[in-house]
Amino acid sequence: MDYPDHADDSLGKGTYAGLPIAHAPGGDDGSRELPAPEAAAWRIGVGWDGGRGEFEERFLRFFRVVDTTKVAALIIGNWGSAYESDSSEAVRLLTEHAERLPALRTLYLGAISREEAEISWIQQSDVTPLLTAFPLLERLEVRGGSGLGLSPVRHEHLKDLTVESGGLPARVVRGVAESTFPALEHLELWLGVDEYGGDATLADMAGILSGERLPALRHLGLQNSEIQDEIAAAVASAPVVARLETLALSMGALGDEGAEALLSGQPLTHLRRLDLYHHYLTDPMVARVKEAFAGSGVEVDLSEQEEPDDEWRYVAVSE
Repeated sequence: MDYPDHADDSLGKGTYAGLPIAHAPGGDDGSRELPAPEAAAWRIGVGWDGGRGEFEERFLRFFRVVDTTKVAALIIGNWGSAYESDSSEAVRLLTEHAERLPALRTLYLGAISREEAEISWIQQSDVTPLLTAFPLLERLEVRGGSGLGLSPVRHEHLKDLTVESGGLPARVVRGVAESTFPALEHLELWLGVDEYGGDATLADMAGILSGERLPALRHLGLQNSEIQDEIAAAVASAPVVARLETLALSMGALGDEGAEALLSGQPLTHLRRLDLYHHYLTDPMVARVKEAFAGSGVEVDLSEQEEPDDEWRYVAVSE
């Protein structure tokens, strides 16, 4: 299945948050030369069969070897058998050592590749303490929805919140919708399917669609959903849309009904980009959408046109 997979990068290939990725030193590689603390996105994690004790040992060693007061970006990978042990220990360690990470601005919790655990097997926990412990955090990315929790908070500096899941619990969507994020510019939620815990409804998204607590929002992604047509219909009249630059309703079960709602709703020609990747629009509707935005300057992604399987529409990322 082809979809954005930052976790593969976080294993040490490429960059994250504009910084080259560096592995936190383990007990057997203390002699290798390390980059400057502020010059890397540091990845802390263990192998797929590692234990929590091994993760904690590596985590604490990182604080002994690296000047963490200058670390700007952290990537938390496998905290030890993440398919059966939740992330609460990793959250605890981060919050208990928050004072030693004053420069932290970017945090990725759950950078776990599909080879280690499918996205819906990753066991998460309540991540609210991370937002409380790091009031200057600007970017939080979380992978995995199983067991995930988020209570309503106010956070003054968060600019980017992304939650990738095959099933995002309604309590998390409500937590986001009822939070106040004055600086948030990018919000991306992979809502997933009911089979894997994705039970959010439009009512749970009301605070997001109103935009009242999100005055700086410029990108909204409500993606990877079984109810993509319903979401599109709600977005068609949502107040938040007027201030957006980019809108993503991709990766889900969007069909002609949802596309019709978008075309008959409020104007979208102020957008720079409309992402409808992985959809179930018929050829005539694809042509109508293209015609509606022709000459507007809006980049419309209609790639990955899918065919229903006996009327069943699947999302891009579930298990």
